[in-house]
Amino acid sequence: MKFFILVTLLLSNIYAVKISDVANIVGVRDNHLIGYSLVVGLQKTGDGTTSKFTLQSIANMLKAMNIDMRPVDIKSKNVAAVVVTAELAPFSRQGDKFNITVSSIGDAKSLEGGTLLMTPLKGVDGKIYALAQGAVSIGGKNTGAGEASHPTAGLIYNGGLVEREIGIDLYNQEYATLSLKESNFKNSVSIQKSVNSFYSTQVAVAMDPRTVKLKKPKNRSMIEFLAEVEDIEMSYNMKSKIVINERTGTIISGVGIAVKPIVMTHGDITIKIKEENEVSMPNGATMVDENIVIGVNENELYTKKGTTTVANLVRSLQKLGATPKDIISILEAMKSAGSISADLKVI
Repeated sequence: MKFFILVTLLLSNIYAVKISDVANIVGVRDNHLIGYSLVVGLQKTGDGTTSKFTLQSIANMLKAMNIDMRPVDIKSKNVAAVVVTAELAPFSRQGDKFNITVSSIGDAKSLEGGTLLMTPLKGVDGKIYALAQGAVSIGGKNTGAGEASHPTAGLIYNGGLVEREIGIDLYNQEYATLSLKESNFKNSVSIQKSVNSFYSTQVAVAMDPRTVKLKKPKNRSMIEFLAEVEDIEMSYNMKSKIVINERTGTIISGVGIAVKPIVMTHGDITIKIKEENEVSMPNGATMVDENIVIGVNENELYTKKGTTTVANLVRSLQKLGATPKDIISILEAMKSAGSISADLKVI
């Protein structure tokens, strides 16, 4: 398995970013929609007779068209039952179009070449907000044998049509609320300071590590106010974090994440990390860089004081011949032992 470590050169944990990059306006969000329908026009790749709900759906559709037929008498393999999902963007208006996703729920082999029948799309409140219909696109791919694959999910570009609007009255509001994408006391206070400094008055109040309350100035509309607020730059404090993908063996880490001295054993790998004021180069030792040396017995890492980082540790473990799985397990154990203070997220 290939192993990659992606490192970002971080000189500081504080950056200048726009407020829109780190916070959302409460109430301005997408809304999930869902529906059930049939995809027709398949080339014998639809649901078989074992998908009883598909046969019943076909019978119900025909009955609505004054054609009375029992489900057991239907033998078509050109139809597939599907779930239709979509996201309705905020401030969408009647007649707006949007993309929808179609996914098979029966035993269909492929939705290629199919057409979705008109489908009501409902929100969490059970009301119909849009209709969907159109030709399904599966974005054809080729297999190693040169044959086309047959996915059971696809897109319908601009296949959704807004029928009911979700009202959001921002214009007549005096107050608005920002919600930080990640809870952080310093960032919440930073937004408060940046906004108040921009307007030279108290218009923002940090309510908690994730919420900032805004009051519209008298000389601006709410739309103008929010547009300006989103564009204001703030000092953003980013938490140190290590992200590990165990499936692919990928580690994403900042260069400056410190590792404290530790002695640990993992399988046949023994790690003894020692910090020294100056790193010497004993006979037979291996130098990883100017600040880190692998000992003669190939299980000791000598690092210059203040330079023991996750990035250097991973490079050293690679020199020792550790596998990606070993390196990930070692980092997880170090985090549990307190040798690494940064947040560790496994995906």
